[in-house]
Amino acid sequence: MQSGLVIRGLTAGLNTRRIIDGLDLEVPDGEVHALMGPNGHGKSTLANILMGNPGYIVESGEALLDGENLLDKEVWERAQKGLFLAFQYPVEIPGVTVSKFLKRIADLRREPPKNTAAFLAELKEHLAMLDIDPVFANRYLNDGFSGGEKKRMEILQMLTMQPRFAIFDETDSGLDVDALKVVAEGINHMRQPGFSALVITHYRRLLDLVKPDRVHILEKGRIVASGGFELAELLEREGYEGVRRVVSDKKTREVAYEN
Repeated sequence: MQSGLVIRGLTAGLNTRRIIDGLDLEVPDGEVHALMGPNGHGKSTLANILMGNPGYIVESGEALLDGENLLDKEVWERAQKGLFLAFQYPVEIPGVTVSKFLKRIADLRREPPKNTAAFLAELKEHLAMLDIDPVFANRYLNDGFSGGEKKRMEILQMLTMQPRFAIFDETDSGLDVDALKVVAEGINHMRQPGFSALVITHYRRLLDLVKPDRVHILEKGRIVASGGFELAELLEREGYEGVRRVVSDKKTREVAYEN
């Protein structure tokens, strides 16, 4: 059994529109990969399909996490298995405090659940690591939060859940430098065997801090190029046209760009 995420021949869409078209992608255990691509070509769609958004229809293919097909499972089963999605636009939940929400996550995910004192001690450590005021834990979930605070909350959820596989759907959008460093620190803190991640982004600035093991370019619902960090550098310097030119010259999706 291959550990990590393996997607083979995934074809899916929204209503009658096909968005993902025969996509293949592998993210091995312990690795962090970046997914980049133009707007409207399927990046967020892929995240929603993996997490089980019922609005999307899967026509064919499979998405295996540690050998088990996620596409056969309900949303809660995917989360229970350790799949985590950090939203681009987290929702507000007035009336539910951050600490109660995170305690519930910990109780459902951890075996055996931690007692309240142990949980609060861990929460205090995570808040300090992310440079978040302890008062934050008593606020209602995302209610009145700034964009940066909402993204910090997503990272705090990840640290509490200790997921097997995390997907970050443009979590870096609209963040200032300090908030961006917090997101990167959270990802890097989790980076070890037993954890993998897919970072969806338009920008290299987060990748400068995370240093992904692999970078993939998604266009028209398919992976059209894969390579190391140099692929993100090429994209920033020459745009998607530059990536297309290199791929065409090499007649392969695997890009090895030399400075």
